[in-house]
Amino acid sequence: MAQVARVTEHGGGVWSIPVPIPDNPLGHTLVHLLDTDRGPVLIDTGWDDPTAWDTLTAGLAACGTSVSDVHGVLVTHHHPDHHGLSGQVREASGAWIAMHAADAQVVRRTREAEPSRWLVYLEEKLSAAGAPEEHLAPLRASRASGRTGLPGQRAALPDREIVPGELLDLPGRRLRAVWTPGHTPGHVCLHLEEAHPAAGEGMPGHGRLFSGDHLLPEITPHIGLYEDPDDTTVIDPLGDYLDSLERVAALAPAEVFPAHQYAFTDAPARVRALLSHHEERLAGLRALLTTPLTPWQLAESMEWNRPWEQIPYGSRNIAVSEAEAHLRRLVKLGRAEAVPGSDPVTYHAI
Repeated sequence: MAQVARVTEHGGGVWSIPVPIPDNPLGHTLVHLLDTDRGPVLIDTGWDDPTAWDTLTAGLAACGTSVSDVHGVLVTHHHPDHHGLSGQVREASGAWIAMHAADAQVVRRTREAEPSRWLVYLEEKLSAAGAPEEHLAPLRASRASGRTGLPGQRAALPDREIVPGELLDLPGRRLRAVWTPGHTPGHVCLHLEEAHPAAGEGMPGHGRLFSGDHLLPEITPHIGLYEDPDDTTVIDPLGDYLDSLERVAALAPAEVFPAHQYAFTDAPARVRALLSHHEERLAGLRALLTTPLTPWQLAESMEWNRPWEQIPYGSRNIAVSEAEAHLRRLVKLGRAEAVPGSDPVTYHAI
């Protein structure tokens, strides 16, 4: 049984509902409700979990509405703590689901993929990154036993596309899509181009921004390589993210509504802090590369929220992906390069 939802009314027809994420230190996803002339629209929905569903429905009731009244769902990005309950909301209400085309493609690819193909890809990718045999063995065992279930295979396909730069079709509201790739290829922020309810009290800035995971008040989102076994394009997700941060800073919203933690002001200052953080991190990683390292070895040497020995198996895969994203950025900036002939590939500073 869900506890009484702790909803927050932000004024101007905006509420936030903290929806729990099972067994995750983040605690919850902030699902936002936006009133429109056709009924409430949700920005993200939370994890696909019975307790999360109960909390979401209780939160909607606390906001004076119900899931059956929901007119639409805007998904900032495809991750399960944001998109997980979208399908259930659509089933209960007939609401449409909208997502950027790049993340819709990720959902489609995951639903259609042969699970064993992903295990082969992950094994090859981790082997090329220098993962030790003891880390690769469970992947081979899963493939051999036929235990190939993947998260995200039940994720709902969207009905509509969120087009960057365009106003969403929300009667009575001015909500514009801002493409902010980095955390995912199709991550979007949503800029509410309306006067802040406290504008008359001297609140500086321009409207309010629903920032998903792109801009958070105290933590930095994971930036890893976008996974696609059939796409060999060399991408630079960290570069994408840093460019996207600049785009959001230029909006100078009066207030930011992130999907985790809490609402905050002064987005440009937060962006400056994040840009500085990433520049320092890149410099620190380049210093580590005075000795050639594989992506796996670099991940082992990076600072995480706990010692490497305590990082769970799946989280190590994510950490290596983040190390690779940073290596891509260093290579693109001309600060590092692959050592010719190394196998697995090692990188060194230049």
